[in-house]
Amino acid sequence: MPPDLVFWDRDYRSALDRETCFAIGAIEMTDQKTQVNASHLWQIDRWSLGAFCIAALVLLPIASVAWIAMTPSENIWPHLIATTLPRYLGNTLVVMVAVAVIASVIGTLTAWVVVMYRFPGVKWLEWLLLLPLAVPGYLGAYALVDFLDYAGPVQTALRASFGWASAQDYHFPDIRSRAGAIFVLSVSLYPYVYLLARAGFREQSGAAHEVARALGASGVRQFLRVGLPLARPAIVAGTAIVMMETVNDFGTVDYFGVQTLTTGIFAVWLEANNAGGAAQIACVILSVILLLVTLEKISRRKAKFHRMSRQDRQLSRMHLSGARGWGATVLCLLPFAAGFVLPVAVLTGHALTKPDRWLAPGLLDALTSTVWVGGAAALITVTAAQFLVYGVRLSGRDAPRAILPLTTIGYAAPGAVLAVGLLIPLAAFDNAIADGILKVTGWDPGLMLTGGAAVLIYAYAVRFFAIAQGATDAAMGRVAPSLPMAARTLGLGAGGTLMRVYFPMIRGSLATALLLVFVDCVKELPATLLLRPFNFNTLATRTYEQASLEKIGDAAPSALMIIAVSLVAVSMVARAMMRRV
Repeated sequence: MPPDLVFWDRDYRSALDRETCFAIGAIEMTDQKTQVNASHLWQIDRWSLGAFCIAALVLLPIASVAWIAMTPSENIWPHLIATTLPRYLGNTLVVMVAVAVIASVIGTLTAWVVVMYRFPGVKWLEWLLLLPLAVPGYLGAYALVDFLDYAGPVQTALRASFGWASAQDYHFPDIRSRAGAIFVLSVSLYPYVYLLARAGFREQSGAAHEVARALGASGVRQFLRVGLPLARPAIVAGTAIVMMETVNDFGTVDYFGVQTLTTGIFAVWLEANNAGGAAQIACVILSVILLLVTLEKISRRKAKFHRMSRQDRQLSRMHLSGARGWGATVLCLLPFAAGFVLPVAVLTGHALTKPDRWLAPGLLDALTSTVWVGGAAALITVTAAQFLVYGVRLSGRDAPRAILPLTTIGYAAPGAVLAVGLLIPLAAFDNAIADGILKVTGWDPGLMLTGGAAVLIYAYAVRFFAIAQGATDAAMGRVAPSLPMAARTLGLGAGGTLMRVYFPMIRGSLATALLLVFVDCVKELPATLLLRPFNFNTLATRTYEQASLEKIGDAAPSALMIIAVSLVAVSMVARAMMRRV
């Protein structure tokens, strides 16, 4: 055989050997992969099953409300429609729309001013405008009534200045009215719109605004034609949150005597003793919430905004001097003063008048109950969210991934709705368990779930699960997929990968979620009022009880504690916001 053919034959055979080796190796690797998948099949199913169980627990109250509403023991739905339901629904819609309009106007205008202009105090006002988030609406209501009521400092000063002897000598607007509730909710909720609108304005291209100015557009025209349309999705999202929070509110509207759907649940359930009617009103609230969410998604379904380049020119602030600059300062100071300075000043004044109120009986117990219930709920919520998100990511299946967005519905559901959906089925389950134990052992264990704080912790977890889930999902999404893959290759199981790879890298986000959930638990009022055990007070319920008895001075210490705890979360948001400046 010629030498060249020999070499060709040798190369051909070696090539065949290599291909054969590759094929055999591929078959072996496929077999090993199949064996690994078979060995870990139960482990993957276990995480998927856990994710489904957590999602079911989160969705249980909503399903329970629907079931109770459809199968009431006494159907008072025709009576509600003929009597109180139109008033409840009408007041809810009026307050919700009015608060949405006012809060969106305040939040959008202040966000535009602080992003586009330089004026005295802008660096401070940029984060001061967030502080009203630390003051729940019901605290603002107590402070406003105390400040403007007949015995308050404003009317007292007017009578002293003009020599008026009684209220018949002058006319002063009624503070305890629907208009008062709208004002308080607007100045306490506008930061939701401000925060998102500010981000929407800052992310816009500076070139677009420079072109508008070059074409002769004034500041107002530039806002209407360029800034507002581009920031519309962020503004709509913030307004939707404001509307949902307005529907959820109980303390503010109850203090002002405004009958809404939320107060209707309390009236029908506690006063008329009709759980089915309360569930039917709760379904109306859920329908309103779902309508809001649907409209928000439809409104921005076809709206798409793209950056023209990877390195867009940043917005350049224009300098406002003289009267215009100070006018911008006043414009930003007014909502901050109404939403934060006024309530804090009024409550602080009462707290300092009699320092012994800080040692009042029950205050320390309320603080302790708030800390341990809120802390337990936050820990359980964040842990469950971490398990759920990791289980969905680990399974890689469509079914668990499809249920992930559904678990956020609890945040949109008001606390009163969750209370209806939890207390009734859990009370029936509790009684059945207690009767069974009593029948078998002769010992009555009492109500183990609804007789203690367990149901309250459960309600908090469902209500604020979306916060923990969103933070955990975003944090896990930032972990490079190669890291957990390498850990699994080196022999770590699913649990070991979670604890030794994911947890060290996302613990900062988990800590933030833990704090945010805790703060929201501290402020939550409707669910706490309906689900708390007897003789069990949190700072929120103690403040509500004292203020309902017109004892604002006695309510001031617990109210200031709520604000102080909330300020921690707001300061974290402000610091994160300033880092992105």
